[in-house]
Amino acid sequence: MKPINVGLIGIGTVGGGTWNVLKRNAEEITRRAGRPICIVAVADKNVALAEQVTGGAARITDDAFALVNDPEIDIIVELIGGYGVAREVVMQAIANGKHVVTANKALLAVHGTEIFAAAQAKGVTVAFEAAVAGGIPIIKALREGLTANRIEWAAGIINGTTNFILSEMRDKGLPFADVLAEAQRLGYAEADPTFDIEGVDAAHKATLMSAIAFGIPVQFDKAYVEGITKLEAADIKYAEQLGYRIKLLGIAKRQENGVELRVHPTLIPAKRLLANVEGAMNAVVVKGDAVGTTLYYGKGAGAEPTASAVIADLVDVTRLATADPEHRVPHLAFQPHALSSLPVLPMSEVITGNYLRLRVEDKAGVLADVTRILADHSISIDAMLQREPEEGEGETDIIILTHTCLESAAIAAIGKIEALSAVKGAVKRIRLEELQ
Repeated sequence: MKPINVGLIGIGTVGGGTWNVLKRNAEEITRRAGRPICIVAVADKNVALAEQVTGGAARITDDAFALVNDPEIDIIVELIGGYGVAREVVMQAIANGKHVVTANKALLAVHGTEIFAAAQAKGVTVAFEAAVAGGIPIIKALREGLTANRIEWAAGIINGTTNFILSEMRDKGLPFADVLAEAQRLGYAEADPTFDIEGVDAAHKATLMSAIAFGIPVQFDKAYVEGITKLEAADIKYAEQLGYRIKLLGIAKRQENGVELRVHPTLIPAKRLLANVEGAMNAVVVKGDAVGTTLYYGKGAGAEPTASAVIADLVDVTRLATADPEHRVPHLAFQPHALSSLPVLPMSEVITGNYLRLRVEDKAGVLADVTRILADHSISIDAMLQREPEEGEGETDIIILTHTCLESAAIAAIGKIEALSAVKGAVKRIRLEELQ
């Protein structure tokens, strides 16, 4: 049978991995796809690198659009990242009637609605398993494996850099800045780690998961995003004493009046499987009404783990290439005309538990004042920890875990607590999820 011809744009870490895995496992992949899948051309600004990786087995160019406009190429694999040229490449490929496979979570989180609509109109597929959690097949699980379920929530450790940093802070008791420097030295963090440590990368991925889980449009601009830069080793230690661990979670949760879409540091019980995901690994927990809770765990980045997802998409597209476009699996799991208008809720309407750390004067009546303020805002206390002050020290830490409450109530209560004369400085607040 005639091979499927692929044009690979970008042969860096993931592109090189894709080339190597496809070549190494060619026989196995052909048996699964029903026909050979061949990368016939590669576009990269670094022509010398492309020639070195391919060994002259593919046509090399520095012009991505030469591949996009080549009538002999059936599928474009976009691995250059970013919003600019990548968007032009993907939109032109679709306009030319080519299927697209991409690992570009930023592009789809911001421009996905436009891209998927163009692909639907043209009768082509945009596949993006590699865009979320690297080699973990979470997109396929949400879109196909759990299709019988009403998804209630999905929560994931979907950025390996931040999980490595938090694991090191917990294990070694080091401050954030020191561990970030170590992560950069080891290659876990970029020279400019902003997208990772500020939670933007995780928010791109959570946005895509929310769209597939709940059948809503891609709405990255409505996600709440908070990174890990303000976390302190003391809070990781106190959380541990209370039976919790702190992870940067991407959370998509269905409520009656809308969808919560948020990324932030989160306390989760140490007994949960998700709490025990360490180092640069990724994991996603999904709760469906029929299946209950399911866990997906594995490497969220790297050359061959991500290449695994890219090639899985190539196989899927190859299998479906001759299928009626109306009967393919929809990009966002639900048929395009059946997307929900369920809104993404503002953060003030989100419901979570809370970890509060207060620095207070060591004197009588302080705790009574704090608990009264919480009660006035209908916030009940679940657990509390008070550090004994050292001899001669006039201040101490009080740590309070609350039951779930509205975000707006928590913010109002914290404002009044900070106004107490006995409370020194800002209250440290981290959200808490039981993930039951």
